[in-house]
Amino acid sequence: MPPKRTTTSAAPAMTQVAIRQLVVDSVAAALEAQAATMASTSNPNKNTGPTRTPVAKTGSYKEFISCQPFYFNEENKVTFSTRTLTDDALSWWNAYAQPIGIDRANRITWTELKRLLTNKYCPRTKVRKMEDELYNLTVKGNDLKPYVRRFQELAVLCPNMVPNTEKLLEAFIRGLPRSIEGNVTASKPQTLKETIKIAQRLMD
Repeated sequence: MPPKRTTTSAAPAMTQVAIRQLVVDSVAAALEAQAATMASTSNPNKNTGPTRTPVAKTGSYKEFISCQPFYFNEENKVTFSTRTLTDDALSWWNAYAQPIGIDRANRITWTELKRLLTNKYCPRTKVRKMEDELYNLTVKGNDLKPYVRRFQELAVLCPNMVPNTEKLLEAFIRGLPRSIEGNVTASKPQTLKETIKIAQRLMD
């Protein structure tokens, strides 16, 4: 019978700092590889294939929203979101970040990033249509979840409609049923998350 192990020490758990550093290192390596690929594409001495970069597909807002950047805090929304860009969107971001440096580019506000993305990928007619939808959005029946989901999507896509927390909360409360709208306002919530909880409790 083999002897029993007497040690109880487990492998040390990774800290959040170590995890973040792994992500940063991985992204840096990927960006270096991408830069090398792009450099060799335009250099005929290094590339025997076509001398121009193939046209990449354009990313969509649906793909951007699928990562639900709304739930990240203000400090890491920009960094996370820009690190998930691919193809044409990644090339656009690199062209924006290169002249000012990646550190400075990642320090722009979430509102500014939304504005840049909207200007680049969303025609004004489409923006106006989404702004109209956001303005007229209301809770249907007693189910708050579809309203919350669509409101958050439109709030990200229409930064001019909700430029700050106060306007964001006003727009959200405006779409609630009249029977609870006054009570939610009277509760004086400070964040959208708090407002949603109050509205859900009142509707339940």
